Amino acid sequence: MVVPTLEQAVSAFGKRTKAKLSNVAISGAPEDQLRGPLEVLLADLALIAGHQPGAVGLVGETSLSEDRTRPDYAVTVLNALVGFIELKAPGKGANPRTFKDKHDKAQWERLKSLPNLLYTDGNSFGLWRDGDRVGDVIRLDGDVETSGDKLTAPPGLVMLVTDFLSWQPISPKSPKRLAEVSARLCRLLREEVGEQLRKENAGLTGLAKDWRRLLFPEADDASFADGYA
Repeated sequence: MVVPTLEQAVSAFGKRTKAKLSNVAISGAPEDQLRGPLEVLLADLALIAGHQPGAVGLVGETSLSEDRTRPDYAVTVLNALVGFIELKAPGKGANPRTFKDKHDKAQWERLKSLPNLLYTDGNSFGLWRDGDRVGDVIRLDGDVETSGDKLTAPPGLVMLVTDFLSWQPISPKSPKRLAEVSARLCRLLREEVGEQLRKENAGLTGLAKDWRRLLFPEADDASFADGYA
């Protein structure tokens, strides 16, 4: 097994992103062009962090333009879910608290409930847990759109990814903390159920009909989503 150096991994990432983002024949959102290169970069960084080949998996979420809640990737280590990754267009940064776009701000209000979330626009990487930033936002030296194989990164990138991949659930230590964690996750689930009902998800719309028929005839979709969560 050949483990790349950080310099080699980031240089290859820069080469791939520049080729993708500068290709006029490729359509789609800029962040979509980061997907392939990012998957390779994370695999390389996982090796550098000490994981075995194939131990870390990125599961791409279904890309639906009307979705506002679902992050771009779920990340697993040895098939156990450890966190999520949200991709943004280059230049947006990895600090969602500074986002100006209405969609991005609304999305952050939902995603900040997640216990282990990595934000990146290719140039910057930020780790967030329960809405709080962990450590500093790590910025690469250069730009994914123009630097090519000259792109470099500080050692802190490996430390950040190591921290992200090593996350483990922490049991709430008090009833108050349990209530806070549960409330955040329930809000996230409620929003997701509401979105799926608006898209007429067959499973949930059928369940909502049974809910009204058997329990609460007057319940609208918002009431069902709240009760389901």
